[in-house]
Amino acid sequence: MKNKSNKITLLFVFFSILLAVISYGLSNNFHFTSQSQFLKYGFIKDLGFIVCSGLFFKFILSRNDIRNNKIFEKMKTNNDEIRESNERYDIVAKATSDTIWDWKIQEDDFIWNKGIQGVFGYKKEDVGKTSKWWFDRIHPEDSIKMAMKLYSFIEQKTEKWQDEYRFKCADGTYKYVFDRGFLVKDEEGNAIRMIGAIQDVTKQKEEEQRLKLLETVITQTKDAVIITESEKSNRTIPKIVFVNPAFTEMTGYKPTDVIGKTPAIFMGKKSVKHEMESLAKALRGKEEFKFETLNHKKDGEEYWVNFSMIPITNQEGDHSHWISIQRDITEEKKQEKEKEQLIRELTQNNKDLKQFSYITSHNLRAPLSNLTGLLNLMEEIPIENAELKEIINGFSTSTHLLNETINDLVKVVIIKDNPSIQKEEVLIKDVFENVFNQLSFLISLHKPILKIELEKVTILNINKAYLESILLNLFTNAVKYRSPKRTLRIFVSSKEVGDEIVLVFKDNGIGIDLERNGDKIFGLYQRFHNYPDSKGLGLYLVKSQVESMGGSIQVESEVDKGTTFTITFKQIR
Repeated sequence: MKNKSNKITLLFVFFSILLAVISYGLSNNFHFTSQSQFLKYGFIKDLGFIVCSGLFFKFILSRNDIRNNKIFEKMKTNNDEIRESNERYDIVAKATSDTIWDWKIQEDDFIWNKGIQGVFGYKKEDVGKTSKWWFDRIHPEDSIKMAMKLYSFIEQKTEKWQDEYRFKCADGTYKYVFDRGFLVKDEEGNAIRMIGAIQDVTKQKEEEQRLKLLETVITQTKDAVIITESEKSNRTIPKIVFVNPAFTEMTGYKPTDVIGKTPAIFMGKKSVKHEMESLAKALRGKEEFKFETLNHKKDGEEYWVNFSMIPITNQEGDHSHWISIQRDITEEKKQEKEKEQLIRELTQNNKDLKQFSYITSHNLRAPLSNLTGLLNLMEEIPIENAELKEIINGFSTSTHLLNETINDLVKVVIIKDNPSIQKEEVLIKDVFENVFNQLSFLISLHKPILKIELEKVTILNINKAYLESILLNLFTNAVKYRSPKRTLRIFVSSKEVGDEIVLVFKDNGIGIDLERNGDKIFGLYQRFHNYPDSKGLGLYLVKSQVESMGGSIQVESEVDKGTTFTITFKQIR
């Protein structure tokens, strides 16, 4: 603008001088006769000078205005183009969610667009204006690698720069970003500016990691995984597009043997025939389907599989593939058959044992009754021989124990053979009174200290005879296995806890070594003390009766300190 002003001034001065020269030349050609002519000529000359100068100046200004208008129109056009370009730039930045940055390298001046706020959550005043602010927010594990690649690009050792790294957000979390940029160079080819775009790829990265994890699961699982295409025709079974290594391990078929073919190549036709209709229906309805079938390996060997087919849909909801998971259950099938055979054998053995128990108890009952009757008759015959009398007494004692053993065996057989026993509402106090009446002789003989704490309202829906038998066995054992060092103490309590009735029977007898005998304390024919009249049936019978009524029993015992039995029944209202 200054140059143009000078140019106009020079042109005007030059034109004025030219007019002055011309006017001077004309004045020399005229001869003035009077003073008035000279003045008149001077006036006309000045007026002409002014008019000509004005016209010349008007001409120059008009040309300048035309030139300025052209420049203005061009600037306006350029401004419109720049504005439209900026608008497109902002729209593209928003559409792509890119964060644009502009780095003046020599001045280390950094400019960010609004993406740094919208994508990463930084406030405008928190955004730094140097490269240090940028580098400080790159994850420490990524910063060295990224910096080396960036400066190698700035030094023009590499042709392009793009990198993936983690960038810190305002809330302290990190996002995965994909960054790429280009250089602006001066006339000497030196890098003076760099412009880049950061794209948030966190979701893509997480999806990529998830897919890698799923791929690892599929390739490492022991179950065979088969992926088939979605049927695009009326084929019953779609074609295979993928099999995992476990499939090859299970069947012997390599991927090249089965890809492009249907699973019918290894499916057992006889076994799956009855499932084919249901399978075809599930395929048509795009429904999950499960069945067990007998397949064939590549070498012809048969194997059982648990076969499932699951439909897979794409983002539009259209069915795209089937995933089939096959688990080899050959060993399970084998064990199942062995288990069925074992159950049949055990069932038959149980029947044989029950029959044997019935026969034994029946066959022994008659001679034992006769023997007992003879011994009762012999009691009325006086025996003077002391040795013979001792023999007969021992014989009578043994016969009595044998009779009790058979009675206990009969009770056990009845319990095992009748799981659904008759139950009734029983007042616990009434049961204890009956038990004490039956044990009155033992109580008067050994005089134990009894402590009884029974809740008055406690009523059990159980078998009364079984409960009396349980308490009789526990009382008898407490007396039988009392400690000679101290007076026998027996504590009995009952209480209601929630929907359960808890009976506790505790004594201070000689106790049981649970470390040695804890796993067999309720076993059949288990003896823990050297008592001649111990049969090893009492606790087995107690546990059988408790469990037949839906209860449970636990024992705590310590040698020479005593034993505690805790019996729990569900209270049925």
